[in-house]
Amino acid sequence: MKYVDGFVIAVPAASKEIYRKHAAEAAPLFKEFGATRMVECWGDDVPDGKLTDFRGAVKAKDDEVVVFSWIEYPSKEVRDAANKKIMSDPRMKAMGEQMPFDGKRMIFGGFAPILDV
Repeated sequence: MKYVDGFVIAVPAASKEIYRKHAAEAAPLFKEFGATRMVECWGDDVPDGKLTDFRGAVKAKDDEVVVFSWIEYPSKEVRDAANKKIMSDPRMKAMGEQMPFDGKRMIFGGFAPILDV
């Protein structure tokens, strides 16, 4: 069964195109490392919650938009191997030095699908 890495970040609204280009440049590398799909979603209808919400989870500022993204892999094993390659690849390191968002506020995790219809 597939495996999914999910991410939520806050990106300055004025940097939408810069972020899109950054993600587009990273996508071929993730695919090279084994990803089968990478999806980036720009927040369009992200309401404030009563107890918690996406904006609060990433401490989004008034001038930031929440981005929700995920990367699909054929298996957890492929994902784990990909993450090792990502951490040691000089191309990814260079991209990491120019991220158009605050990586310290990113939330992420690995997920095993339990329903896919």
